[in-house]
Amino acid sequence: MALGDPPNRYHPVAWVGRLLAAGRGLLCRGSPAGLFAGGAALTIGAAIVAGIAGALVSALAVRLGPAGVFVEALALSGLLSLRGLVAAARAVATDLARGDMGAARRTVAYHLVSRPTAELDEGHVASAAVESVAENLTDGLLAPACFFLVGGLAGAAAYRVVNTADSMFGYREGALEYFGKTAARLDDVLNLIPARMAALSLVAGAALVGESARGAMVILRRDRGRTESPNAGWTMAAMAGALGVVLEKPGAYRLGDGALPVAADIERAVRVLRAAAGVSLVLTATAVLLGERLLGLRA
Repeated sequence: MALGDPPNRYHPVAWVGRLLAAGRGLLCRGSPAGLFAGGAALTIGAAIVAGIAGALVSALAVRLGPAGVFVEALALSGLLSLRGLVAAARAVATDLARGDMGAARRTVAYHLVSRPTAELDEGHVASAAVESVAENLTDGLLAPACFFLVGGLAGAAAYRVVNTADSMFGYREGALEYFGKTAARLDDVLNLIPARMAALSLVAGAALVGESARGAMVILRRDRGRTESPNAGWTMAAMAGALGVVLEKPGAYRLGDGALPVAADIERAVRVLRAAAGVSLVLTATAVLLGERLLGLRA
């Protein structure tokens, strides 16, 4: 968390993205059955390779003794992306605050969302940024942390491959309808528990920074099922309620009550995110320690 994301040339997730892009170029063709098989082979194969690489780094860390803790921490920092997320969201807010809609649309499209942004107005650009801040508490921090605590670097690395594959080709359009199906379904399953933990952490985070915890819980309960994803609606609905705004992807979903967010609401979302990140990591570590203690007692 202190180091932030490494540059792309040294970033493990960037390496994964290039590997997946190359695999897509080779395998994303043919019949629906062939597309499905190619996508499954690429996603699962890349996850296995990443898991093996993570296990090798962990084995090296063990052999290094106390210094190995720092080696493992450095490797794990490449699988988390909270600082980069915050920087990207604030860049969008800066563009909006100075009235440069063209730059704001480009920034949010380049760093945060895959939806078309050329026609988005200020409210929908700010909404896209806030939605990404909320959703990426799961993808960029809590889920990889959970899989690290359960399965070490191997688990965290394998998760990030599946999550990256889903973000790259887990869409219901053209050939990706079949090619990305395995990545999309695996990502849904792997995020089932982390997304719900992240949503509750956002409720607690809202209370800690003076936003509406009650609103977060009310909108979470009401709107969490309005997205196509079984997980994304949990965190986005909680954030919408915490800020008292509407988060909307036109033609897909509308979460919360009130008006669309403005530039200043992005910074409010960042404050909730940072508080929620601390809460979620404490809860996750506590759950794992309690689980280990219970298993030790039973043994």
